[in-house]
Amino acid sequence: MRKSNTSRDRIKVVDKDRVALTDNLAGYLSKGGQLFLPMVELIEQSRIAVDELLDTVSRAAIEAILVISASEVAGSKQQGRRDGAPGAVGWYGTQRGRVDLAERRLTVRKPRLRTRGPNSKEVEIPAYSSMQDDDRLGQRMAEILMRGVSTRSYDKVLPEMADTVSISKSNVSREFIEASTLHIKELMERRLEDLDILIIYVDGMVFGNHHLIVAIGVDGQGYKHVLGVTEGATENATVVKGLLENLQERGVVPDRPRLFVIDGSKALRKAIDQVYGSKNLVQRCRKHKMENVCAQLPEDLRESVQIMMRAAYKLPWKEGIARLKKQAQWLAQVHPHAATSLLEGLEETFTINRFNLSPSLRRSLGTTNIIESPNAGIRRRTRRVCRWRNGEMVLRWAATALIDSEKSFNRLMGYRDLWRGYSRFCVNGHNECT
Repeated sequence: MRKSNTSRDRIKVVDKDRVALTDNLAGYLSKGGQLFLPMVELIEQSRIAVDELLDTVSRAAIEAILVISASEVAGSKQQGRRDGAPGAVGWYGTQRGRVDLAERRLTVRKPRLRTRGPNSKEVEIPAYSSMQDDDRLGQRMAEILMRGVSTRSYDKVLPEMADTVSISKSNVSREFIEASTLHIKELMERRLEDLDILIIYVDGMVFGNHHLIVAIGVDGQGYKHVLGVTEGATENATVVKGLLENLQERGVVPDRPRLFVIDGSKALRKAIDQVYGSKNLVQRCRKHKMENVCAQLPEDLRESVQIMMRAAYKLPWKEGIARLKKQAQWLAQVHPHAATSLLEGLEETFTINRFNLSPSLRRSLGTTNIIESPNAGIRRRTRRVCRWRNGEMVLRWAATALIDSEKSFNRLMGYRDLWRGYSRFCVNGHNECT
């Protein structure tokens, strides 16, 4: 083949070679011909891009498989043959088909088989039927969507040639709904009795008019697990109680004391007592406490109050509580709402100070940062969603994002001291561990 000297001529050569390769490659594959010779020639002469070639090879390989599978049903294809006993399977040309790959839907030409005779009917090609049952496309779409690709722009990131794409926004949405619905089912039906959960973090976040409550547990080896997620119009005790009852049904039973780390919500505190009893220890998030107090203060006072609170949280629990109560007395004179916020649930912000824990473990247990990191992952993965239609949509996206985030969870900082700290909880906090 001669090389073209102009861009227009070169494009014509590439298009002609591409069409020829597409038409003939399936034949090479099915007949065992010299497949790689035309491929090598086209690559060496830079007449076709490697990704285009691979796409063409994929389509040709699938078409070859369909021809071989059809041959096993109808016998060898013989040009012009239309005879045969009634009921026998014969070849009736080709028809357009579609195969779902891991990242795209590929348009292929598949043989058409029919039975002969007056009651003729279509006959399935076994290989094609098997390919239709492959659900990898929906899972792959969910993964890509979780990385910030909107349903409207999904087709722009696919690596195949334009003429092989048959994906619309509605198709992507439908596939994602199916995949994410399975994620909710997977997450909320997990059995938890073998996880040996010692610590449970519970925190909420808002999507539009919907409150999302997430629970993450830490086992005795320091590994984190997404325990569950629920949605409600508000973060109330009924919603949280439903989530905790679900955890109990799936194996996190009240057979031992546990530490619950929460954001300070009264609804969360009430639900814990209702489902797991009052023997469980509760640590209120110090970060939330400082944010709530500082929100009631003028900007010029916020930094100094934060410094005071951080210093108090490093002290022994009695001394730290006394320090902050004294701070509240001063605030009550000029900013009474800030003083009230500081005193509300104050002792439970010092729960972990009652036990001789390592600094790294105390840091991990003092805030809900452990659960806020996955929550931030949910926001990052859903930032392209413009409108939350209903609570089911929020749950589907959240469950998919949490399962995706869980793959990269690290062990709890200070996990080596976890069992020693837990023993102190049992002995000093409750005088027994049942």
